[in-house]
Parts: sequence; C-alpha cells; structure tokens
Amino acid sequence: MNDTAGKIDYSKTLYLPQTEFPMRAGLPEKEPLLVKRWQDMDLYARLREDAKGRAKYVLHDGPPYANGNIHIGHALNKILKDVITRSFQMRGFDSNYVPGWDCHGLPIEWKIEEQYRAKGKNKDEVPVNEFRKECREFAAHWIGVQGAEFQRLGVVGDFKNPYTTMAFHAEARIAGELLKFAMSGQLYRGSKPVMWSVVERTALAEAEVEYHDYESDTIWVKFPVASGPESLAGTHVVIWTTTPWTIPGNRAVAWSPRIAYGLYEVTAAENDFGPQPGEKLIFADALAEDCSAKAKISLNRLRSVSADELESITLSHPLKGLSGGYGFAVPMLPGDHVTDDAGTGFVHTAPGHGREDFDAWMDAAKQLRARGIDAAIPFTVDDAGFFTKDAPGFGPDREGGPARVIDDNGKKGDANKAVIDELIKRNALFARSRLKHSYPHSWRSKKPVIFRNTPQWFVYMDKELGDGTTLRSRSLKAIDDTRFVPAAGQNRIRAMIEERPDWVLSRQRAWGVPICIFADADGNVLKDPAVNARITEAFEKEGADAWFAEGARERFLGARAGEPWVMVKDILDVWFDSGSSHTFTLEDRPDLKWPADVYLEGSDQHRGWFHSSLLESCGTRGRAPYDTVVTHGFTMDEEGRKMSKSLGNTVVPQDVMKQSGADILRLWVMTTDYWEDQRLGKTVLQTNIDAYRKLRNTVRWMLGTLAHDDGESVALADMPELERLMLHRLAELDEMVRTGYDAFEFKRITRALLDFMVVELSAFYFDIRKDALYCEGPSSTKRKAAVEVVRRLFDCLAKWLAPMLPFTMEEAWLDRYPQAASVHLEQFPQIPAAWRNEALAEKWRAVRQVRRVVTGALEIARAHKIIGSSLEAVPVVYLNDPVLEAAIADVDMAEMAITSGFDLRQGEAPSDAFTLDDVKGVAVVVEKAEDRGLVKCARSWRYTADVGRDAAFPDVSARDAAVLHELQALGRL
Repeated sequence: MNDTAGKIDYSKTLYLPQTEFPMRAGLPEKEPLLVKRWQDMDLYARLREDAKGRAKYVLHDGPPYANGNIHIGHALNKILKDVITRSFQMRGFDSNYVPGWDCHGLPIEWKIEEQYRAKGKNKDEVPVNEFRKECREFAAHWIGVQGAEFQRLGVVGDFKNPYTTMAFHAEARIAGELLKFAMSGQLYRGSKPVMWSVVERTALAEAEVEYHDYESDTIWVKFPVASGPESLAGTHVVIWTTTPWTIPGNRAVAWSPRIAYGLYEVTAAENDFGPQPGEKLIFADALAEDCSAKAKISLNRLRSVSADELESITLSHPLKGLSGGYGFAVPMLPGDHVTDDAGTGFVHTAPGHGREDFDAWMDAAKQLRARGIDAAIPFTVDDAGFFTKDAPGFGPDREGGPARVIDDNGKKGDANKAVIDELIKRNALFARSRLKHSYPHSWRSKKPVIFRNTPQWFVYMDKELGDGTTLRSRSLKAIDDTRFVPAAGQNRIRAMIEERPDWVLSRQRAWGVPICIFADADGNVLKDPAVNARITEAFEKEGADAWFAEGARERFLGARAGEPWVMVKDILDVWFDSGSSHTFTLEDRPDLKWPADVYLEGSDQHRGWFHSSLLESCGTRGRAPYDTVVTHGFTMDEEGRKMSKSLGNTVVPQDVMKQSGADILRLWVMTTDYWEDQRLGKTVLQTNIDAYRKLRNTVRWMLGTLAHDDGESVALADMPELERLMLHRLAELDEMVRTGYDAFEFKRITRALLDFMVVELSAFYFDIRKDALYCEGPSSTKRKAAVEVVRRLFDCLAKWLAPMLPFTMEEAWLDRYPQAASVHLEQFPQIPAAWRNEALAEKWRAVRQVRRVVTGALEIARAHKIIGSSLEAVPVVYLNDPVLEAAIADVDMAEMAITSGFDLRQGEAPSDAFTLDDVKGVAVVVEKAEDRGLVKCARSWRYTADVGRDAAFPDVSARDAAVLHELQALGRL
C-alpha cells in the first residue's frame, strides 16, 4: 500500500470547486445574448402569467421625451424603476412595468422645422396635418431607438405595447380630460402675463423654464409727482428695474407701508446725465445712500415722507407726451411684495409684464376705475418681441420700425437702448448699470424668455368647485396624503402649489393635442355633451388630427354650426398630456390599476410631471394619481460639475455598456445616494468594477463548490454552530433586504450584501470551511452541512441581487440550474423563523473578536517571513477575559483561525505578544508548527501529530487517511 499511496494524486481526491462560470465577466458580449434570450422566451409575458391573481404593485412610468438617444439621466431613472418593479415582482406581487413616451411638443416640432428649412420648405405653406404626420413619424422612430436602449440596460417591461401620448386613444382621453375641466367651469380664457419664448413663439409653463445667469441692463427712473401734498410738488419718486423695455408698459408704482421713506435733495452731482443739484427725490431711507452712489450724487435728507402722503400721490409717466402717448395718471399702490433689500423701495409696476405687477394692478382695479383711471392692461410687446402700438414712440410709429426686446436667436434687441435713450433725452433717467443675475430661460431653446400679457387658456387654482374645495386646496391635501421619498420632496412641491398662479394650458404651436373647445367672442366656453362626444369619438378613431381636418367645425358642432362659436386652435401644454397619462394607462389598462403605488422621476419633476399629474387628477378626481413619490437627483461629473458636451465631461451610457457592461452601470446606481446629485466618471466606474469583481468571484466560488452538491440536507439541530451562524445571518439579511426594498434604500441593501459576501463569506466562512468542503469525506456531516449552507447562501444572494444585477444573477442561476427558465421568475426565499438565533450570534461575536487578534498576529508573522501559510502556525493565545474564554470554550479555534493548532494559556503574556487596542485581554505569540514536531499532511496541508499513523497512507493525517479509505471503498480512488 505504501507504493500505491506514493502514486496517488491527492488533488483528485479533494472536492475542489468546478465551474464554467468565468472569472472574467465579459458583460459587453454576454448581456446582449441575455437580452435576446429574454425576448425570445418573452420573459415579460411569463412574468405576467406567473403573477396572475397576485396583488398588483404599479410603478407608473414618467414618459421620457421621444427625440434622441438616451443619456445618463435616462439610465439612472430606468434602472431605478426596473429595480423597484423586479423587487416587488419577486416578493409576491404582480408588478407590471409599462414604459411610456411623451411625443408632442416643441422640440419635435423644431426638428421637423429644421428639416424643412434645410430643404427650403416653409412650415406655414404645408398643410397642418401633413406637418403633424411628420412629427408623429419622428417620434415613432425615437420610441423604437430608446426602447431598444432601455432593454439593453436590462429593463423588462411591456415594450411591445407601451403607452404614448400620441396614440389615438391617448389623444382622445387627453381631450376628454380637458373637456372635463371645461364642463366643470375650471377652464377660462384670460389675459395675464405669462412667460413667453420669443424664439419658440409660445407661452411656457414654469416647468418648461430653467434659470441661468444673465446680464441685464438696470436703470433707475424718475417719476414726476403730478398731484398730492403741496410740499411734494416738483419732486420725483425713483424706481429701479432690470427690464428697461417694460417702462412703456408701466401703469403704477408700488410702495410698502412697512418701509421708512424720506424726501432728499441733491446737493452735488458728478454725472454725465441724471439728477442735478436742487432736485428733490423720494427713496426708502435704507437705500438712499446706495442710490446716490449709483448716480454719483450727494444727498441731503430733508424729512420723512409718511404713508398717508405716498397714498395720496399720483405720478406722471416719465415718457409722457412721446408720440402723443403716456398721458395717463400713474397711481401709487401699496404692495406686500415691496421691500427695501435692493433698488429704491419703490417698484415699477407694468401689469402686462409680471405676475406680482398684474396681481397688484388687478387688486386695485375697482378702486382705480372709481378714481377715473383706466384699468385696462396694454399689450405692448407682440409674439415676436416687437413693441406694438400700445408702446407709442417705440412701436410701428417709430422711425425705422418697432424696437425689439429679443430676436429670433434669443439675442437682446434694441428695445432697452431705445427706451434708455429716450429717458435720458427727457431727463428722466436717474442712473444706469448692469447686473448679472439668475433669469428664466426656455429649457428647450436655452434662450431667455420675457413676461408678456397675452390671451391664454387657464385653469383656476382658487375657484370653488361645488364641494367647498378648490384645485389648490385639493392638491395641498393630496400632497399631505402622499408618501414622499425622500421626505423633503413634500415641502418642495407644497411650496410650489401654495404659490403657483392659475395653470396656463395653451400653447401657440401645431404638434400636440388641441384645446378642443368652442368659445364665443367673450371667451365663454360651449358646454354641450353631444359636441364633446363627437370630438372624443373622432379622436379615438382618427387621432387629434381630426380637429385640423377640413370641415371639422361643422362636423363637431353639428346642428349648432350656424351659431357664432369660434374653434380654438391653440395646442395643449404637453405637461397636461403627460399629466393625464394616468387616465389612459392606469385606468384603461386592465393589467394596471389606479392610483399608482409609486411615481419615480428626477427632483425637477416636482414642478413638472408630479405637479401636472397632481393638478390634473385633483381637478377631475379629487386626489393624486399616486400613493408614493420617489425622486432622484442629477448626475454630475467626478468634480461635481454639470455634465456638458462643451466641457467634454459627459458619461454616455452606451459607451459604458460597450466597455464594461450594463450591470456595472446598475451597480453604480445601486451604490449611490440617488436621491441627491450623484457623481460619475472613470474613477467612480473603476470603483464599481472592482466591487463587482469581488462579488462575482464570491458567486463563482459558490458555484464551483456546489458542483459537488448532491442535494442532501442536514437537520438544523445537527449542524455545526458555524453553519447555524450563517443561517442566522441570512435571516437577518432577509429582513434588511425586504425592508430596504420597501423603503427604496438600495444603497443600504447593496452595501450590506457586498460586505457580507466579501467580509463574512470570502474572508471568514468560506476561508474556514474550505478544509471541510475540500477534504472531508462523503459521509461527513460537517461537509454536508457546509454544502447545504453554501446552497442556501447562493439561492438567497442570487435572488436578492437579481433586481439589481439582472444579467449577472441570470448567468449564475442558469449555470447552477441549467434547466431553469430564469432567476427573474423566482420569488425571494422564505426564511424559516428557526434560523434566527440571537444568543448564538452574540457568542460568535466574541469568538470572532478572539479570531481577529489571532489573524492579526498571523499577518505580522507572514509579513516577517516567519510563516507562509497560516497552516504553518500554532498561535499561543493568552486570554484574560472570562466572557471571551467562555465563548471559545467549545469552539475549535485552530479550525477558526485556519492554523495547525491553538495553544490557549493563562497568565501574563510576553511583552512582544501581538494585541489589538479594541480587544482587551487577548495577546498572541505565533509559533511554527514544525518547531512543535508537527508534520505537514500531503493532502490537506495541515500540520498534525498523526501524519503516518495509517500505514496505508503514510504521508497524510489520520483524518485524511480515513477519508481516503472511504473513497477507496466507494470505488472513487
């Protein structure tokens, strides 16, 4: 037998890991194959079939805009949504994801116009429905492109039947929602200042605006006192504005009773224009010194000016007499919006160019009419930014044509200069300057907007709706009833709803759902159910193009066609379209439900989709269409800068997937605080690649070990403590994973699972159990128990991680279960309550404390070349802590430390013994096993005193010899 023993290749007698699961992931090549596999097997349909009869959990997709390839923000958004829907699907719900697209609106219209211009075509010469057809085709193309890109990210949903706002049924439902507002009296035509894009020739909602730095001309203007107390005759009230072009629209000056004002006389002047010595001016006392510096003058305060005096003053317009205009009186109006933080303490009020100006003017309108002042609001600027006839001297009567505020390219026109020059000529300009400040720009064209009074269609925010509520009060209650993640989102949207003006619905464009109503000359809306039914029926069959077809007026009005009803041709705000999406998806699809369990979008959607969906649903149904709102931040570069092509700091998701794989992107999303702004770049990606590699290697080792799994189970009571400890940890993790998914705290789950796999499994449990798993015999209970625990570990981890890393976990699952359909058709594991064992966990926390000191000492010994492998060592441990001593009393600490012995001693440790500051009462000295006469086993490499005891196998330990005899008896040696 000695000769036979010498010829044995002991490595072939070990249960070494065997797997075809590669260490190198090759995700860029493998992931597209898995996407195709899911499509070929119709995984989405299988998920729906498996989930029949379960409670529904619905995440309603906020529709991206169909006009280009996806960017990193899309990737972040869709990955988060996919993780949510998958995690609920795998926890017993029917979690159906229906992707959607926003298809109408200006960006698409612009693209088609650009194509027209390139071909020398004029949009206005093309029939509107022909133009709309091209817009529809453009959107359809990008829906296909984006749908494929989303699926490449691993997103599973009903991509064969998504919702789109341009589908005929959707357009009919959007029109129907608008008609509900009309029939309930919430829709009205009004003339208010709205944000207007000259470049795009349309009104904009707050959600369509972003703020950028902008340099404005600022002017201080003198308004002569025309009437009032005799003591103020010949004085001027000074205002300040950053929009000189609005001076022709001035109709009042606002002041505040809370501010102290004074009458000042100019005593010296060092300016080329402006006030001269002897002039008398009124300012807020807190701002007089700053104003005098701007005009390069010296002032002497004469006295205070009381609130009664200011209220009795009427001013003259500084342009009075220009081209025969501006001869009206300019009243002084008290206003809460006036402060003495900047300016002069007086606010120039142009009701056609600002919301607060408009509100102040309208609040005073009745009183003004009683004083004989015309309260009509002028339309001083047209849709192209030119002054109109309501701006005498600057409009069509101006030599050379009307001045312009902004041109077609978004550049400043000559309006400011024209107004400033005229004010200087009339000695009405006090001072001028420039100011860089935050100013609204269209988020599409990136060009500045203006505030302009135009006739538009609005929805009332504060009209009583017949049940004691208003749209505002309903919306505020709905916000209180909604769960927000993070919670700060609630205050953000609440503040917006509290302060927002009436909802502007009309846009002056061609591509979208029309405001499909009829109105008379006074703006009264036709409320005829029969007409409405004809409209929605036609839209259902032909789409919204029916509104623009020849003979549409007569078709819809029917017998009422002879009445003087005007067909409104404005287009609906696209936010109304997407805000109505809950109706034609959640309500109309039997595989969904209303309201949605969750809406998830970027934090900008508090003023966008969350906002418009809230208003639309509260206006028609009295509550929000969602129970929970989850928001994420925006992705910055690694230095915290906004990504932009000009800076060259963009991260393109398609490039990341080609180089590293979608699961790397998904892991990045899962490890970020996504509700805040995140950072992404090469370093961040590499960090996630490194973390992924460790995770993959752990999975690979489990798969290799499970190649020897015969499915045999060991009763919990018969398992060693170490195995029961691992099952306890799985029970703890199961609770954490489930609560984490419920709370949308993906980073907490990912961090805990990564730490568990790397620290507790690879560096602790697997490291310890390799000897038993590789070397113990077929009948070993310890080995059987360890195999079963690895099986449980793999199944739990693969399922828990599947929503986050769908490609990798699918690959691993199919390697383990080649006949399986998909890990994504599985449910999260049901963890037996008996696995929880707090007392055992407490004991092993102490065991691991002792082990940590020992492994620390071994590392030092290895670094000093005293030992190579830890199996070459026998640690001498001085233990002077009764709690720790009790914990390890029945534990094989040599096995736990992966050494060939463990010499526990009492008494004082040598001065050079290794210790850790945070583990008191433990000191370790490392001795070599060979120095103690121990011999290395040729099979397990442990050093023991019984090597050679079995003559049949003289170069192995007694344990290993017994295993070899067992294998020999089974014919496996």
